[in-house]
Amino acid sequence: MRYENGNWLLQEGVKDFYPREAFEIHREKDRLTILGPAVDIRTKADIQSGVVLTIEISVPCRDVIRVRAIHHKGGLVKGPEFRLKLPEEVLAGGSFEEPDITEDEETIRVCSGELSMVIKKKPWSFAFYRKGVLQAKSEPRDLAYVKFNHTGDLFYDKPGDAWMSQRLSLSVDELIYGLGERFGPFVKNGQSIVIRNMDGGTCSDQAYKNIPFYLSNRNYGVFVNHPETVEFEVGTEQVAKCGFAVKGEALDYFFISGDSMKDVLVKYTDITGKPALPPEWSFGLWLSTSFTTDYDTDTVMSFVNGMFERGIPLSVFHFDCFWMQGFHWSDFLWDRKMFKNPKGLIKALKEKGLKVCVWINPYIAQASRLFDEGRDKGYLIRRNDGSVWQWDMWQPGLAIVDFTNPEAKAWYLSKLKALLDMGVDCFKTDFGERIPTEDVQYFDGSDPEKMHNFYTYLYNEAVYDLLKQEKGDDAVVFARSATAGTQQFPVHWGGDCHANYDSMAESLRGGLSFMSSGFGYWAHDIGGFEDTATPDVYKRWVAFGLLSTHSRLHGSSSYRVPWLFDEEAVQVLKFFTELKMSLMPYLVKEAKKTSETGIPMIRPMALEFPEDMNCRYLDRQYMLGPKYLVAPVFSETGEASYYLPKGRWRNYFTSEISEGNEWRKEQHDYFSIPLWVREDPEA
Repeated sequence: MRYENGNWLLQEGVKDFYPREAFEIHREKDRLTILGPAVDIRTKADIQSGVVLTIEISVPCRDVIRVRAIHHKGGLVKGPEFRLKLPEEVLAGGSFEEPDITEDEETIRVCSGELSMVIKKKPWSFAFYRKGVLQAKSEPRDLAYVKFNHTGDLFYDKPGDAWMSQRLSLSVDELIYGLGERFGPFVKNGQSIVIRNMDGGTCSDQAYKNIPFYLSNRNYGVFVNHPETVEFEVGTEQVAKCGFAVKGEALDYFFISGDSMKDVLVKYTDITGKPALPPEWSFGLWLSTSFTTDYDTDTVMSFVNGMFERGIPLSVFHFDCFWMQGFHWSDFLWDRKMFKNPKGLIKALKEKGLKVCVWINPYIAQASRLFDEGRDKGYLIRRNDGSVWQWDMWQPGLAIVDFTNPEAKAWYLSKLKALLDMGVDCFKTDFGERIPTEDVQYFDGSDPEKMHNFYTYLYNEAVYDLLKQEKGDDAVVFARSATAGTQQFPVHWGGDCHANYDSMAESLRGGLSFMSSGFGYWAHDIGGFEDTATPDVYKRWVAFGLLSTHSRLHGSSSYRVPWLFDEEAVQVLKFFTELKMSLMPYLVKEAKKTSETGIPMIRPMALEFPEDMNCRYLDRQYMLGPKYLVAPVFSETGEASYYLPKGRWRNYFTSEISEGNEWRKEQHDYFSIPLWVREDPEA
């Protein structure tokens, strides 16, 4: 959120109010509270009116300090809030133990493990140190209450034009990662980022998975504890600062310090939740019907039989949207024109050793058999006049299930349970991004702005919990949207990419950013979703997709079985699927570690080799766990350029040994990819 006009001026009509000093200091058992007036207090006349910020500082867990800045605290506090893994008293702003606070004439120091926050009383500023080394600082005007359309007299200002903003310093050579699944440059410096879930594909600055958490290579992270829209200015408005702002009267964030970026992710997921452990079968190859293709029982069985006849290992078959009848999504009824005996079809798939996944979403079209029941029982999101909120995007007359209503949630899940009873194993939990905020009311009175991003949490939590209840350790979803904490309901895939090399690279950048945001596993549509890939792109994407944690063949208007591309594609898919199956013990072992620590399986090079300056910007290669370096080929020439860090490495295909610390440029055929095995005993 930008409000300045260069270094000295503010935008027209804008006024910022920032603490001038720590005027009153209250040391309580569970927090430090400071009154920070936005005027210089010289005489008693200066305390009669004006803006005062209340700043609360607490220690929610070791090596973490929480800062809450509040202007007016008398407003109605509506949910939802993030489901943090903290005791109730800590969630309310207290500390997990009595804070270590010391004070002298000029400063106040709050300590949490190896992290300390040093506050300068006048002029107001503060800084975070780890083991005495500066990590980030906030200068006198960096924490501010900002009024737009300011009249010059607070008495006449309109409500609703206020933001709370914080800027923290960016040091020389400091780089910022994370903030969810973002398809632009992997390093976020120089970017303005809006944390607001949108269905925008993989080729824009919109994202399906927006996480208000960033990770610094100076070994700290900042988690902005707001489910609603958060705006970040990462080295933009002020090039040496990272700013974040929320609309309203209060700002709440956690400063998380560690000995490494991995350590920060461990602590962040201690607070927001660990990625659950997916079942072993989910790491195998998934095959989809694709989206708008024509398919019936014969089509499905021809695909499955074709894969087995060609010796391609297959783990899951996925039915996309048109397993249901068009215009009727979602009614959770099989289209009997295309699938006359769905139970028999599922049984036939299971006899071949496959798991079965079906597409769902949280939307109910007007033609669905469920619409009238949902409307009459109050199970659908409503407008302020009590009518059902509807629009014609995606399905005519579409309405949205209100998961804040326990009865609506149980009703929705009962339809899914019927599918599980039929033999379905898991669900692709599509959509959940375009959630309305205007003229909307929820059953529990939730704030629509907060629910816009948080809706995906309730949706995926409900479905995952049902699967956990019914399937136990076999629970897994295939989700597109996410917010902070949804890492607990894996797996996520990258959304609607195009069938070309540019989009393949966009997908990888999105995945690396996503993995830097507390999520553990990730997939993407092999061959691209939109359009149809050339055989060349398809075969290159197969290698990339089978060396991701989860692997799915899926498209929009065309099928993704390999023999429709060329005969070599069949052999390439077989080769890399068998390669992945050979890695299964390793993948399962590393997935268990991810579920325990929160350190992702797909790792940016910067995360795995933070001291190697060559790794800091790399976004066309990655580590699969600590052991395997993967560099997908993004060129029809077969040329791959990548960096091998210092260490002892063995080429997976040729057994060549390298000591690393080198840039490599190579030619690869379709049965090869830069894949190196790290010989480090710790890997």
